[in-house]
Amino acid sequence: MATYLVGDVHGCYVELKALLAQVSFDPTQDTLWLTGDLVARGPDSLDVLRYVRSLGSAARMVLGNHDLHLLAVYAGISRNKPKDRLTALLSAPDVDELINWLRRQPVLQIDEERKLIMTHAGITPQWDLATTLMCAREVESILSSDSYPLFLDAMYGDMPNHWSPELSGLSRLRFSINVFTRMRYCFSGGQLDMLYKEPPTQAPSLLKPWFDMPGPVSSEYAIAFGHWASLKGKWTPDGIYALDTGCCWGETLTLLRWEDQRYFTQLSTITPGTSDEALEAS
Repeated sequence: MATYLVGDVHGCYVELKALLAQVSFDPTQDTLWLTGDLVARGPDSLDVLRYVRSLGSAARMVLGNHDLHLLAVYAGISRNKPKDRLTALLSAPDVDELINWLRRQPVLQIDEERKLIMTHAGITPQWDLATTLMCAREVESILSSDSYPLFLDAMYGDMPNHWSPELSGLSRLRFSINVFTRMRYCFSGGQLDMLYKEPPTQAPSLLKPWFDMPGPVSSEYAIAFGHWASLKGKWTPDGIYALDTGCCWGETLTLLRWEDQRYFTQLSTITPGTSDEALEAS
């Protein structure tokens, strides 16, 4: 029995299956944790969703910003962009079942025995564990309800960027979803910066990666996350695991076997350097 943690798949079904074959993944005995962004940018989002759903309890995933974007497109709130390569999924005969399954997935996974937490983007240093759990459950509750299109319509935006227990309604939900699915950097006071995406070696001095700011959760739990492909799995302190290594950009898909802390990688079949502009024109 093994626990495997895999970075952002982004529709790279062939690479995911090849990576799992490397470790002889057995869903009757093993568990696969996925950092979110199962869909978009890669060629086979439909196959990825079908496969992960078929794993049942052998899969523990979190939602990423591209998964939420898919939900918004399905609900008619956002545009289906060619670069996201979602058309085959949206026109599939089982799309309704897949969407209803997807919107009932969590934004936070926690394993008390392993002292391990997974989210797509990270945990803000402004939150303790109780606040993290509360905010996750609030987001998950609205996504699984009949009111989920209202939330999806209001989730886009960078403000508010500072946590307060006084936040309420859609502003509170937007802050939470930005932490769980979009955050990379924070200002010194803990405010979220939602714009800068480059690696820490290039960051302005006023910004720090969220994982370099001490917080109550990271002091007690290991945290695995995806979302930040430009990290290439580097620059994180002990106990922080960056697993998105840019498979959909022609790099690699990365998997960590938790029990022995061994990494496995699978080279992307996508030509490196494929541009958004080229995909938009395709």
